[in-house]
Amino acid sequence: MEVEKIMQALEAKHPGESEYLQAVREVLLSIADVYNEHPEFEKAKIIERLVEPERVIEFRVPWVDDKGEVQVNIGYRVQFNSAIGPYKGGLRFHPSVNLSIMKFLGFEQTFKNALTTLPMGGAKGGSDFAPRGRSNAEIMRFCQAFMSELYKYIGPDEDIPAGDIGVGGREIGFLFGQYKKLTSQFHGGVITGKGMEWGGSILRPEATGYGALYFVNEMLRTHGLDMKGKTVALSGFGNVAWGAVKKATELGAKVITISGPDGYIYDPAGISGEKNEYMLELRESGNDVCAPYAEKFAGSEFISGRKPWEQKADIYLTCATQNELNGEDADMILANRPLCVAEVSNMGCTAEAVEKFVMAHQLFAPGKAVNAGGVATSGLEMTQNSMRLHWSKDEVDEKLHFIMHSIHEQCVKYGRQADGYVDYVKGANIAGFMKVANAMMAQGIV
Repeated sequence: MEVEKIMQALEAKHPGESEYLQAVREVLLSIADVYNEHPEFEKAKIIERLVEPERVIEFRVPWVDDKGEVQVNIGYRVQFNSAIGPYKGGLRFHPSVNLSIMKFLGFEQTFKNALTTLPMGGAKGGSDFAPRGRSNAEIMRFCQAFMSELYKYIGPDEDIPAGDIGVGGREIGFLFGQYKKLTSQFHGGVITGKGMEWGGSILRPEATGYGALYFVNEMLRTHGLDMKGKTVALSGFGNVAWGAVKKATELGAKVITISGPDGYIYDPAGISGEKNEYMLELRESGNDVCAPYAEKFAGSEFISGRKPWEQKADIYLTCATQNELNGEDADMILANRPLCVAEVSNMGCTAEAVEKFVMAHQLFAPGKAVNAGGVATSGLEMTQNSMRLHWSKDEVDEKLHFIMHSIHEQCVKYGRQADGYVDYVKGANIAGFMKVANAMMAQGIV
């Protein structure tokens, strides 16, 4: 496989789609050696088929705001790969949403889902709609308009959306209600992230953060370490960050930062208990700022317009969005000689930052491995819906812990280098790729 030749062709077909092209390049560079050991993959054009989504659905979403004015947004669903199961991936409502980001997330989701050991293909969707500042009635009308188009392309055995940035329990409820009205059927397994009363799974809100800390703990154990007594600097203050803070504290670590678009909070006493729960209030306020934390809790400090990576910590976790940690940030982190860095957000580090961490043999985990706990628990929710069962917290947590342990094992198996260093980026990409590629080979040229 000639990576540059493939990338040149892809860039010519999809100019300007920087996030998507970045994600593809990272995977191709990781899998090139193992791919070249399988000439049958080359003959079947596995790569050329794998990097293109099976289906891209783009549609307009007209809706009426509280002033009676018509608004029009763009909706997307990128059904990327169904080789190992029905399409599975979240919906994101945020002004930054565009086709490039949807394709990047769907591509990443394909490998992430393969790593979970569950039968799920990869997809992603969403809209450039901004929930911030909108009333509940406006959000309901938008969700109903969005689902009025999306429902044609999803189903419990076809495509199962979930939540993502801007899509929480409220939005999932509105979306499912409209799906149910349009189809006259209660297909609980058609969407995940549902409320407990109508088919949701215990631990789903915490799952991404919980799973990430289980994975990080597995990484530390390979070096005879654990989370106890370690300091953690992380970004974000939403659902993912909240779950990560909660589980890190349970495992004995002290989280000292959270962040928002306005800057970051430094709390040397540690973020736990009431402080952790206040993160939910910040998120639900809809203001998308973290500064009020410092006003509420004495001893904490708000640093405007900067990122938490400048603080010294044992462990660094991206928990906000893509490309939030760049090459300069990586230099600052490496100067602090941390134990571990992990992408809890999807592609949280730029390609330059990832390269610096790997070149320095820094213990580093990529998003598709470390943040797979969210979609894994969505898969467990699907299973409960299919079986008409509701598992306890302990049952779900045990299964989530086992899945993250299994993902870590796959990464180590495929990522261990001759000098003993485990390249988790390469390990995750190869493990996910081999599962999807073998399934594609078995199913013919489709």
